[in-house]
Formats: sequence, C-alpha cells, structure tokens
Amino acid sequence: MTNRFRTLALLVIIAVACGATGRAQDQSASKAPASTQLRVQVVLSKYQGDKKISSLPYTLSVNSERGSRASLRMGAQVPIVASTQNLSSDGKSVTPLQTVNYRDVGTNIDCQAYPVDPDGRYKLDISFEDSSVYTVEGQNAMRPGDHPSFRSFRSSNTLLLKDGQTTQFTTATDKVSGEVMKADVTLTVVK
Repeated sequence: MTNRFRTLALLVIIAVACGATGRAQDQSASKAPASTQLRVQVVLSKYQGDKKISSLPYTLSVNSERGSRASLRMGAQVPIVASTQNLSSDGKSVTPLQTVNYRDVGTNIDCQAYPVDPDGRYKLDISFEDSSVYTVEGQNAMRPGDHPSFRSFRSSNTLLLKDGQTTQFTTATDKVSGEVMKADVTLTVVK
C-alpha cells in the first residue's frame, strides 16, 4: 500500500504543478498587449518665407506588434549623362562616348510603433529621406546639357504620441535656397 500511496501522491503533485503552470501561462498571455492597427501620417511641407510652396502627405498603416515595420518608397530614377571625348591618334576629335547613370530621387519612410503604457501612448520610431533634383526657382526641369544638382532631407527620431495627436517631427532650412522644410506626424488608432 505504501508504494501505491506514494505513486498516487506523486501523481497528485504533478497534476497540481501542471495546473499552476497552465494558469501562469494563461495569465502572462492575457497581460501581453494586443496588437493594434495604427495609421501614421507624415506631412512634408516646404516654405519660402511664410509662403507654403508644397505640402505632401504620406500615410502608412503600422501594426503595434513588436518587430512589425512599415515602409514606403516612392520616387523615380533620374538619368545623369556623363560624356567623355575620344581623340583619334592624329589628335582630331571623334564622336563623344556617352554613358548614362541613374540616381534614385523621391521619398522613403520607415516606421515602427510600440505601445508604451495603458494610457494609450505609442512610441514611434520614424526615419525618412526626401531627395529631389535641385532646380532654379521658376524652372521645373533641367535644360539639356545641364549637370544636375541633388538636394536631400533626412531625419530620424522617436516620438511618443496618443490617438489623434500631431507633433512637428523636425524643421530644417536649406542653405542654398532658403526654403524651410517641415515634417509633421499624426497618429490615429484604427478602430
């Protein structure tokens, strides 16, 4: 009987231990924050003095689950013609050899969001790059034979935002043109 009693007691202890482990796992699973769908809007605005020149909104859907990332890539490739003159052995010029290289211009945005506290604040890790061909005021494109200049605006930061909150992400002034570039970020919880 004692062996049978020991076996029964051992089975009871194992059953109790398994039940406690299962309850602990259930409790830890219920404490884990549920993933929330967020909408993050980034607005890139250019100003010349007080006059707004442009305002470009970009919207990303971001999941608040750790490790989730949203990325946006929008732009074009700009051809850059590089010419070299070939000379013949007698010193006379011949038809120039032209090669074309391409450079990406446009907007790149990367975003991650994490819940911070039960009050509904989210930590947003955002980085963006906006690049374009530099043109003289009043000209929309380069003339043939022009050598292009490129401008770029890059920033990365971490923000704490609640549902419906907007904040100015960054502001910078272009040294060449004097244009002021502003980036505003708005967070919306998708219900």
